[in-house]
Amino acid sequence: MHFKYRLLAILSILISQIALAQGPPITGDKPIMLGGNTVVFKTLTEIRNTDEGTFVHVPIMGHYVISSNSLVAVHLPYVHYDFSDTSGRGSGSTLGDINVLGKYQFYRKDGTGKTFRMVAKTLQTLPTGEKLDIEGMSTGEYSGYYGIVGGYESLKLGVSNEVGYEWSPEGEMDKFVYKLGFGLPLLKPTYPVNQLNLYFEYISESFTELNEYQLLYAQGIQYARKRWTWEAAVQLPLIQDFRDSTTRDLNYAVFLGTRYIF
Repeated sequence: MHFKYRLLAILSILISQIALAQGPPITGDKPIMLGGNTVVFKTLTEIRNTDEGTFVHVPIMGHYVISSNSLVAVHLPYVHYDFSDTSGRGSGSTLGDINVLGKYQFYRKDGTGKTFRMVAKTLQTLPTGEKLDIEGMSTGEYSGYYGIVGGYESLKLGVSNEVGYEWSPEGEMDKFVYKLGFGLPLLKPTYPVNQLNLYFEYISESFTELNEYQLLYAQGIQYARKRWTWEAAVQLPLIQDFRDSTTRDLNYAVFLGTRYIF
């Protein structure tokens, strides 16, 4: 009996180190959460260049892990916009749309050196920003996102999937979203955490009311050391089927982020 308890303890530590070593995808999400009563402060700056201009989104994010299967978070965004001269909309800085996030893990299966988990999530976007028509930054309109995230992680590979729907009752931006990400650890697991990860991430968006479509790819790198994580990624469009040039018509985006676990 003592051997069984020791084995379970070792397995629990191993799984927790997998979760810490492979941080969340840079442009996506993961179903693995840390232990209860944990606070994570993070930011993920996005520099987005489109035919309509260049936009910078700097969210200050506070995540509180209530338990090992539930999480709530608030994202407070600073937005800088610089529209192209042809648009005549100028430049400036403003508070963007605030996000409130909730996640609940409803399935978990652990094995030796591997784990598979699923969570339900919702992201509520509050209309606190200016009506700049910059999706994911400042629209000044309410939207609600509802999705399922499933992820598998082992000592050699991490795979995350997310499918969801975003509802925008005041606009025409309703869409189906599918995200697929692969994380590749480059260093052997150690304690304290010292890990370098490569990420390969895809985002597919089908706009139901506009009958438009976008497929994006992001190549990222992430370094985790003890309680800190630093990450960077470049996102490029693979397919863009828009009727008119908009702020969604992406040329490229650069992501720079960091997080700290309390």
